[in-house]
Amino acid sequence: MKRIKNNFILNKKIIKSKGFSLVETLVAISIFLIVSVAIYSGFTGILKTMTVVRVKGIMTNIANEQFEVVRNLSYQDVGTVLGIPSGIISQSQTINRDGKDFTVETVVRNVDDPFDGTFNGNPHDSSPADMKIIELTISCSSCVDSISPISFTTKIAPKNLETASTNGALIIRVFDSSGVPVSSADINIINNSVNPKINLNDQTDINGILTIVDAPPSKNSYQIIVTKDGYSTDRTYATGVTGNPNPTKPNTSVLLQQITQISFIIDRTSKINIFTLNNQCVATPSFGFSISGSKLIGTPNVYKYLNSFTTDTLGKKTLSSIEWDTYNISGADSVYDIIGTSPLLSLGVNPNIEQDLQIITAPKNGKRLLVVVRDSSTGLPLSDAIVKLTGPNSYSKNIVTNEGFLNQTDWKGGDGQEAFGYFNMYSNSDGNIESIASPGNLSLKKVSGVYSSNGNLTSSIFDTGSSSNFRQIIWNSASQPAQTGPKSVRVQIATSNCINAGDDYPDCTTGTWNFVGPDGTSSTYYDSTNQNINAIHNEKRYFRYKIYLSTLNTSYTPTISDISFTYTSACIPPGQVSFSSLVSGNYTILVTKNGYKSMSKNVSISNDWTKSEIVITP
Repeated sequence: MKRIKNNFILNKKIIKSKGFSLVETLVAISIFLIVSVAIYSGFTGILKTMTVVRVKGIMTNIANEQFEVVRNLSYQDVGTVLGIPSGIISQSQTINRDGKDFTVETVVRNVDDPFDGTFNGNPHDSSPADMKIIELTISCSSCVDSISPISFTTKIAPKNLETASTNGALIIRVFDSSGVPVSSADINIINNSVNPKINLNDQTDINGILTIVDAPPSKNSYQIIVTKDGYSTDRTYATGVTGNPNPTKPNTSVLLQQITQISFIIDRTSKINIFTLNNQCVATPSFGFSISGSKLIGTPNVYKYLNSFTTDTLGKKTLSSIEWDTYNISGADSVYDIIGTSPLLSLGVNPNIEQDLQIITAPKNGKRLLVVVRDSSTGLPLSDAIVKLTGPNSYSKNIVTNEGFLNQTDWKGGDGQEAFGYFNMYSNSDGNIESIASPGNLSLKKVSGVYSSNGNLTSSIFDTGSSSNFRQIIWNSASQPAQTGPKSVRVQIATSNCINAGDDYPDCTTGTWNFVGPDGTSSTYYDSTNQNINAIHNEKRYFRYKIYLSTLNTSYTPTISDISFTYTSACIPPGQVSFSSLVSGNYTILVTKNGYKSMSKNVSISNDWTKSEIVITP
């Protein structure tokens, strides 16, 4: 008995010592969850399938009901309201079943059975409306998972023999810009001059064709509008309407027992992202401009697309649903002019693309002329073409295409400006340069009737807006007496990318600027105007100059009236130059380029902004 008791106690201890560990518990829970999720997913899948089957069953029942209604109509009533053939069936109706709204779209077409010939074949069928086809498309947008629409079709034949038709036929063909037929294009046909009136919606077949058999005769009264989701629109227009009295594609006619064929072209629309900025790549906010396409819908000069827009505070405007075409840009701003675009002002837009366009601006400054230089064979803009403009009051100026310029003509604002902001200030000088007493000029300072023997001035920091290639340095001397010596004006240049960004300007501290001359070292100077800038400065964005004046005779001083630097960058409009501060009158443009024939053109300036294109040949 004692042994039995001991065994019982031992077994009890063994039983107590057994249980589930944390890992075993987590594994068991995980298995349970996996099985539960699988069962739930399967169950919801079955419910979803049953719901879809039920909804499709309702759609089928609705179709049977509608077909039964049609079969009980007289044959002449089998047609749609405002449709061809005309009848009493609604083109669109909503039917509620099982608490859900179903949309029923009905299309009725006359069918030309080839058994007795066709309206456009041999033998010719003078009564081509042999029977009618009824197509129902039923959809339920409020149903679960937005079940796809279902189409049902049946045919209705007349009981009596056909008689000669008193109507005609209309064949509508739809192509894209490449000449490929567009299927399922939406066609809207409107004719308010017949009785009953017509307002029919239908679609092209797989071959891009919609055939309307037995259409009522009517002269210049069938308005046809063709479109498709994501595509452009093509259409006919009524004649004599204000704004477009002479349309290029007038409303079409249907004549007695004759076939009218008409074609339309639509294609996928595109997007244009427009940015307005100056030639230092700084955004020009709230800039007004107009854009017009080249396609005409009427004569004379009734454009299919013509709109005006304003960019936002960041200088951006996105135009969506833009048809393939060539678009022209013009300014409509009261503060700024267009001095070029990239690509060119004539912007070609292909179907189904996203195109960026930069509009380069400058503050209005008198009358302005924009000259565009193109290659005759490619039509592309040309760089390094010299454009010379001459005109009234001995005006003469040369500008090279694809070159921008930094320019300073006044220093009377004084020193203390590190980043270029005010056009009449600079960074610092050694105190021996006079910039205030003679506004607009730089000279050596005069003390007690004697000029300093030498002095220097360092400019503020110029920002080209992007990585640039610097081309030439140019300055004009108001006077440079021989007594001052042969090299009394000298300049050095410093450039930088100023890697460490700051709030408004990167960290362009004095220590980062190394002023050098034409050989790239600090021991040489640019000592004559129109010198080429050393290529070591290329691919830099920030620029400044240091000007040195000296004299061999302290009774004389050299005087500088302005200093400029030309460069190329991403924000310089290609093949385009702009002349400002012009007056009204007749001007002559002369374009020269190495390897090309020179070309001249006369232009009359009367408007505030004028554009002229010149094509040159190799």
